[in-house]
Amino acid sequence: MSTTPPHEVEEVRGVLHIYSDGSIVRSSKPSFNVPVHDDGSVLWKDVLFDEGNNIYLRLYKPASSTSSTKKLPIFYYFHGGGFCIGSRTWPNCQNYCFSLASELQAVVISPDYRLAPEHRLPTGVEDGFTAFEWLKDQAVSENPDAWLNDVADFGRVFISGDSAGGNIAYNIARRLGAGSQKYYPVRTRGYVLLAPFFGGTIRSKTEAEGSKDAFLNLDLIDKFWRLSIPIGDTTDHPLVNPFGPYTLPIDAHDLDPTLVVVGGSDLLKGRAEEYATKLKEWGAKIEYVEYEGKQHGFFTIDPNCEAANNLMQVIKKFIAENS
Repeated sequence: MSTTPPHEVEEVRGVLHIYSDGSIVRSSKPSFNVPVHDDGSVLWKDVLFDEGNNIYLRLYKPASSTSSTKKLPIFYYFHGGGFCIGSRTWPNCQNYCFSLASELQAVVISPDYRLAPEHRLPTGVEDGFTAFEWLKDQAVSENPDAWLNDVADFGRVFISGDSAGGNIAYNIARRLGAGSQKYYPVRTRGYVLLAPFFGGTIRSKTEAEGSKDAFLNLDLIDKFWRLSIPIGDTTDHPLVNPFGPYTLPIDAHDLDPTLVVVGGSDLLKGRAEEYATKLKEWGAKIEYVEYEGKQHGFFTIDPNCEAANNLMQVIKKFIAENS
């Protein structure tokens, strides 16, 4: 009796392959195969932050900080990838974190989180929150890690994320509330949502009318959600749709200042703009910045372009104004 070998039913960016028998194969090669630009001006190391699930984060700090008494703000950066792909170890992520640490003069924390479809939502969001709780543990540790504690200002924490990472940052903001009072001496000062990955069962205008040739096209958006939301749920899930029918109302006055950034040609633009517009109308301190003609993730795909350089200065200004 012959058996038919399993065949591929889903493929994502060449790194995630799902087969008809339910098996999943992940490539060890990143989808962004670019050189790592490590010139020694930024120091980094990996730290296990969730021993039970074997999840690591990567810490970065300017090399000059080791000889300075000045404490630096902390800047979380959650990578993107539709909750399905990506890693702190991917070169595009590492290069961007080098730039963030150097340009912002900050300690950058880049956590991994478990990925779908093996680990569907809310896993990625919960792992992101665990990475934040890890920081509180470091701040009050009886045996502090001098590599971090000697340079980091735990009272000036900014939480950022790219795409799915921006979704994680948004959900952390909702859970913590303004100032993260329960996590003293750690204090959040603001959030930077870089092309946040939001969804909903009703298409936004930019999703419905956007180019099929977009870097993040509608087919890929739908695939990411199909693989990452809980089985049986829809994209109106509370972690996915900020204004969905099952999402608790947002208290705009219980949110820290937020910077929302999006490319003008990004299909996610409509949802990001709606998020910023509504919260501003409701009284939140929120800034919306759009880069005309730019695609999803332009700041890591083309980090030396004029828009990416401008964005770095916008983030730097946002940190200075809210520290």
